[in-house]
Amino acid sequence: MFDAAHPADLVIHGPRAITVDPVLGEIPRARLVIHGGRLVEIGPDDPGVPLPPARRTLDLSGHVITPGFVNVHTHTILTMVRGVAEDMGFAPAYTPGVPHGHEVSEEEAVALARLGAAEALLFGSTLINDSYVHADLTLPAMGELGMRVITCGRIHDVDFSRVHEGIWEHRAEIGERTLAQAVALHERWQGGMDGRLGVELAAHAPDTCSRDLLARVAEARDALGIRVNGHLSQSLKENHRVQERDGMSPTELLEEVGLLGPRFTAAHCMYVSDSDIARIGASGTNIAHVPRGNATGGRIAPTTRLREAGANLALATDNMHADMVEVMRWALIMGRVQEGEVNETWQPHHVLEMATLGGARALGLEAELGSLTPGKRADLVAFDFRRPHLVPLINALGNLVHTAQGRDIDVVICNGEVVVEGGELCRADTATLLADAQSAAEALWQRARAQL
Repeated sequence: MFDAAHPADLVIHGPRAITVDPVLGEIPRARLVIHGGRLVEIGPDDPGVPLPPARRTLDLSGHVITPGFVNVHTHTILTMVRGVAEDMGFAPAYTPGVPHGHEVSEEEAVALARLGAAEALLFGSTLINDSYVHADLTLPAMGELGMRVITCGRIHDVDFSRVHEGIWEHRAEIGERTLAQAVALHERWQGGMDGRLGVELAAHAPDTCSRDLLARVAEARDALGIRVNGHLSQSLKENHRVQERDGMSPTELLEEVGLLGPRFTAAHCMYVSDSDIARIGASGTNIAHVPRGNATGGRIAPTTRLREAGANLALATDNMHADMVEVMRWALIMGRVQEGEVNETWQPHHVLEMATLGGARALGLEAELGSLTPGKRADLVAFDFRRPHLVPLINALGNLVHTAQGRDIDVVICNGEVVVEGGELCRADTATLLADAQSAAEALWQRARAQL
């Protein structure tokens, strides 16, 4: 197919490939041919067969490659509360004395979003689904790093400037503004940067969105032909507030307004009842499972029961960190804690599927992403397994899930382009990126503490 006059864009040879493709499985020594942003060929690397001509060839012997991770729920700007919010017991938006979204300037948003996105990319997330504030600026800023980004500003009609004071006031003009901004974001950026950028409608949560606003989000979803994501039963306070306001559970509310279903990704779902679980499963709703973040707050989502009911499980880092390898490990551990034993219900292949193909499915992209399959987009990560904690290599998938770390990633390829090499960003100056984020966070914390 390729010759000297018409070379492939990139040929990779030598790594062990965990494809997440049910037919290809694991290839002990693989050869991959990438052209036009897609994986053209993948199969055994026979040393006796010459490599096809290519503009670039990478020898990744000693590495293990997987599909790029699909991180379905992040708030990159919330890197600003890293190391502090984890010990507060509740989300920063609801906590006095910490920086809040409405206080973040445009410049600060860009600096912090790039930090969170860079961390995610270095740790193997080739796609993040992000939401917070100033999305019109943070989306292209994150996309410039070379990764895929789906994003949206928070859609809500509660007055977030008063929530941390315990005052919950829904104002129609806030809902109109945040929804209009989301629609404009879609019109401006959907499919941008060679198809790497996209928009989902981020309906923040059932307690921060009125019934009317949630119904309007469902209408906008249908009009635009896109998807919706949001938090669901992330706290008992949310459940109680919606019960008092609407006389039902948050899950029942989403079902009534037409949001629950395969085009909705629900983050957390820690406080769902038996009835809620049945509704979520029957509707085919996607779950953005955040095992590490939930456990940090002393909580576990009933993932075994949600999966058995029919929900699609995907993985997410949420905020304060972006290591999807660690998230896979926590998902496995939390699943086994629910089971009370090690059995076939929770094994490494389950969580790798959740981190890749399950995430792509949640975003409606399973035909394009999520496995190393010929014809799909060439998004992949290469782990350097020539490290003491990854040797001996008897079971690559077991090593990956149980002992690997995001920082073991050496190369990241997105859309056929090398965007991380030697564990370093290829499209940004890391020192400048870190300095900008540090300055932004310090300014935000200084202003927040001055309010106490």
